[in-house]
Amino acid sequence: MSDDPAVAAAVAAGRVPPEVTTAWLNETRDRPAIAAVIFVLVLTFLAVSCRIISRKFVLKRLGYDDGLAILSLILLVPFVVLCVWLINMGSGRHYEYIQYVMPLETVELSEVVDFAAHIIYTTTLLVCRLSGLAFYQRICSLHAEFLLAVRILAGVLVAGFLPQIFLLIFHCRPVTALWPYDWQPHADEFTCLQWGVVYSVNSGVSLFCDLLLFGIPIAMIYILDLPPKRRVQLACILLPGMLVVGISVARLVLVIRGQWDPDESWSYNPMLAVETSEIGATLIALSVPGIKPMFDKCILRKNPRSATGGSSGTRSHGSRGTALRNLSLRPTHSILTSSDYTIKGPSDDSEQGRVKDSYSMASTDGIFVRVDFNVKENREQDEARFDWKNQYGKPQLS
Repeated sequence: MSDDPAVAAAVAAGRVPPEVTTAWLNETRDRPAIAAVIFVLVLTFLAVSCRIISRKFVLKRLGYDDGLAILSLILLVPFVVLCVWLINMGSGRHYEYIQYVMPLETVELSEVVDFAAHIIYTTTLLVCRLSGLAFYQRICSLHAEFLLAVRILAGVLVAGFLPQIFLLIFHCRPVTALWPYDWQPHADEFTCLQWGVVYSVNSGVSLFCDLLLFGIPIAMIYILDLPPKRRVQLACILLPGMLVVGISVARLVLVIRGQWDPDESWSYNPMLAVETSEIGATLIALSVPGIKPMFDKCILRKNPRSATGGSSGTRSHGSRGTALRNLSLRPTHSILTSSDYTIKGPSDDSEQGRVKDSYSMASTDGIFVRVDFNVKENREQDEARFDWKNQYGKPQLS
């Protein structure tokens, strides 16, 4: 650990009490924190870029959810820049470093930058979540109750965002961007909520919103009538967002420690890394389904615009591939309306064309599950063709 010149200058100036050692003041976790936030930014940039390339050039269709994902990525960049700035100023060092080593003007600047960073952080999370809702709306567009749930949840997310942003803006009277410590000059001029109280409430609301957002795929997997193997495959595509819930819990823990631990600032660097990870993990989780078509085409050598992942012209008798929004529902959830197509025998060319057209329209979602159907109608038609052959002596063309 190298000695910080600012620590030596503060000791020489007599600003550091004798009970505070220079070794304590020189302790730092700045480099790992900076590396973590930059790594998350790069990883998120790659994930969103792959998603947009896949949607644009493989599926040849972009949606509102893709536009909101791009906006979220754009907002993430200044947040990461402000995080690195805060770390370099010393905001994540020991509390005594902030009190005795950092110049007062630097302390005030760090408070203003922290205020701006968390305005951007809260706004970026809202845009990320709205991107997720736009994605769910697209893949559930034929189920009225899912659509209603998505719209209600959008209202809940906006309603949760308003108290978060108002708590940040109006945390002090009169309104200020500072979070003044008791030992700062003019601290008695402001009546402020505790930093930890504001951030704890915001973290709790954020955790609640994540649970609602990533609860939708769980409901979809539970309600849609899928074989167990296909249910697991769909879960692997739609449920990486549960990692985001764990990150939200970690942020809440770090915020509580940051307020009520005596060395409150020591948790600040990990908290910035976790906040960056929360935004990045949300974007990555919501980008996984969009990346899948490109993965299928480039790695698995499948045709992503085919329902089965292979040639769209040949399908095995008695089985059909289907896009997520065309799956049938469990009988216990029959109130959810869906566009379930009646699958007829191979002799009905017009019906095959209609199913194929529906495939083409639905395949732009980039999520496919192959479902085996035991179609009673097919068996009845096969028996009828057999009887017709015995009666007239030649087979019916299929």
